Amino acid sequence: MTQAAALSIGGRRAESPGLWVLAWRRFCRDRVGLVSFLIVVFFSGLMVASGLHLVAADWSKEVGVNYAPPTFAGPTIPDGSAAAPVSSEAAGEASPVAGDTDIVDPLAEVLAQIRSESGGASVADAQAPTLVFGGDRWGRDVLQKTIKGTETSMFVGLVAALLAAFLATVFGALAGYYGGWIDDFFNWFYSVFTSIPYLLLILAIAAVLNQKGTLTVILILGLTGWTGIFRLVRAEYLKHKVREYIQAADAIGASHARRMFVHILPNVSHVILVQLSLHVVLFIKSEVVLSFLGFGVGVDTVSWGSMLNEAQSELILGYWWQLVAATVAMALLVTGFSLFTDALRDALDPKLK
Repeated sequence: MTQAAALSIGGRRAESPGLWVLAWRRFCRDRVGLVSFLIVVFFSGLMVASGLHLVAADWSKEVGVNYAPPTFAGPTIPDGSAAAPVSSEAAGEASPVAGDTDIVDPLAEVLAQIRSESGGASVADAQAPTLVFGGDRWGRDVLQKTIKGTETSMFVGLVAALLAAFLATVFGALAGYYGGWIDDFFNWFYSVFTSIPYLLLILAIAAVLNQKGTLTVILILGLTGWTGIFRLVRAEYLKHKVREYIQAADAIGASHARRMFVHILPNVSHVILVQLSLHVVLFIKSEVVLSFLGFGVGVDTVSWGSMLNEAQSELILGYWWQLVAATVAMALLVTGFSLFTDALRDALDPKLK
């Protein structure tokens, strides 16, 4: 691999900036890219904080009443009328009805004892009538569910993209560097995967595995999404393996593995980095689709896809806040990541000066 050229200026030697320094300078001049980068950093911080249980640790607790509306909407019911207040006596005991005076409640003594031990407060009294972004049908905070869904969706997208990029880099390096029957085998393997529509392929594998979970989704997406990166990495290795610096490395006795991963790989890493960013967006959307259709994460895990799955039945009843929260969060992250990828690709383009 060539080193940075040294220039003599006034008797002093100054090294010319490398590819990454020039790329960073170009990236800093892109205001849209910087804003999108801050959005990605914000969501990444949410993912880390949620994973460390610093935020949204109580997302599964029922902190509000069923279908608690957002605070800015007020304690209203779907048709817009104000919700009628319910007294604690009415919540705990039903008023006697004529003709039912002879019926004895077998649980009356038990409930009275529970109310006396809890200070006379019922469970409904401890639940908030409104939440910041509303609650779901179990009274769980939608805002905390959205933050926890950010952790799940981003973690799946990042890890699956890293797995796909690793497989594509190894396969592309072997196919492009060695050629011959190795290249023919990987091209055949690539053609088999690309001949099946991507969404149909992941749905078929998810149905065959019939096992929900974050790890399952990561394996499905990572093991099927390497084809796009493989094609570009293979082309780069075909181009670089005949260049002078590789011939010089061969002349000094460098091994094939050293030439592939020490000399060539750093010169094609910018292509892999851009494709990695693109596949993070692709896999986040794929995870949302899988979870929405019931093939994604388990019932004990929340993601944007599972939130949208719940929200479709809530929307019919007029409870719109869970749908809006999950959609806005997903749209903001996907848009920010896409713009960040475009800015990163422009910054790493060696044709730009």
